Amino acid sequence: MSNSIIFNQQKFKSLLNDIVSAIKGHEQDYTKIALGRSILLLAVPMVLEMMMESLFAVVDIFFVSRLGSDAVATVGLTESMMTIVYSIGFGLSAGTTAIVSRRIGEKNQEGASVATSQAILSAIFISLFLAIPGLFFSKEILHLMGASDKLVTENHMFTSIMFSGNVVIILLFVINAAFRSAGDAAIAMRVLWYANILNIILDPCLIFGLGPFPELGIKGAAIATTTGRGLAVVYQLYLIFSGKRGIKLLWSHIKIKWEVLKQLIELSLGGTLQNLIATTSWVVMVRTLSVFGSDVVAGYTIAIRLVIFSLLPSWGLSNAASTLVGQNLGAGQPERAERAIRITSVVNMVVMGLAGFCLIVFAPDFIRFFTKASELVVIDKGTICLKIISCGFLFYGLGMVMVQSLNGAGDTYTPTFINLCCFWLLEIPLAYVLAIHTQFAENGVYIAIVTAESAMAIVGFLILRRGKWKLKKV
Repeated sequence: MSNSIIFNQQKFKSLLNDIVSAIKGHEQDYTKIALGRSILLLAVPMVLEMMMESLFAVVDIFFVSRLGSDAVATVGLTESMMTIVYSIGFGLSAGTTAIVSRRIGEKNQEGASVATSQAILSAIFISLFLAIPGLFFSKEILHLMGASDKLVTENHMFTSIMFSGNVVIILLFVINAAFRSAGDAAIAMRVLWYANILNIILDPCLIFGLGPFPELGIKGAAIATTTGRGLAVVYQLYLIFSGKRGIKLLWSHIKIKWEVLKQLIELSLGGTLQNLIATTSWVVMVRTLSVFGSDVVAGYTIAIRLVIFSLLPSWGLSNAASTLVGQNLGAGQPERAERAIRITSVVNMVVMGLAGFCLIVFAPDFIRFFTKASELVVIDKGTICLKIISCGFLFYGLGMVMVQSLNGAGDTYTPTFINLCCFWLLEIPLAYVLAIHTQFAENGVYIAIVTAESAMAIVGFLILRRGKWKLKKV
């Protein structure tokens, strides 16, 4: 008995040491160390990083909800359109992950640096075009999404600032993808810690005019978020040019390398398309819900932020799988890559199952925390939305690992096809029929979301079993 206790204590101590090591960040060869330990060392900082990314929206909602349902609806409508920016950022980060992790697995440090430089240049160039809608058409964007004239007049500057400052969002995605792909997930996590600390401080100051700060209302939330992200990007660039963390860039790298850029764009295009397909379906979901009024949109906005926040462990684990797949394929170890997918899938489903159960049980309390106690309709609508969507968490966990594993292998177009079928051909028509032509009303949208996400997980699983991703050349 005593030997068993000592053994368990040693295992627990070893686990704690690995968690501390993961947060601190130490150089590791993820193609050689034990897979379970590899997943832990990568997943812990990646989960915390994803939590920090989503915390931007949660913090904004928390403070903006004090301004009323129109302000919350503005955040929801804007974020649904900003998903186009996030899709491009995700696409570029998927392309960056596929190439950089492959080069790291091959022990080609120079190739990893060149790929990172091309990703940064692409991010800056693309973001300039994306800023145009924010600068000139913020009112039209909100009108297109079904917002009332009053909401547009009072709150359009939030949309304008968020779109105009999209460069910091895309660069955060891309540079952190390079850090993660090089095995330095801890610094990607810390970058978003710093950004969120700034956002948490600036949000109430600029929204409510605390101390010497002006009272800017919802516009202050956009300024705070963009400033926090912007300073985080400055820190990223300092690290990446100093060479202190994994990837080192030289000024000689900051020029177009056409062959690498072409490969990056091809991979990123698949990643961008798969996310544009998914996120445009979310835009359609919000547009469909707007028919039922601001209270429904506000309830959905709060619920979906909670869902996204709860899915962050899944994103972190999925990103760990993506990095491990890329590095091990680069090292010529496809079977090890496949084992990484299996282990990560099981862990992810357990974690997401527990998260979904908690959201269903405590849904009213979670929704009430993010809105005024007097807004009973918003609380009721948000609670129902949260309960329905949380029913699919097991499948969400499986699906994310399947898709990210394919992306890490450099096969970004198969997930695009999966998304096209599950979101555009299944989710959108089903949501429209259930919401507009049945008694389900807005709940039909939530049922369609669960159905489509579950279908995506099943299809992704069947495709990965075929094994063609192991032969993908990057």
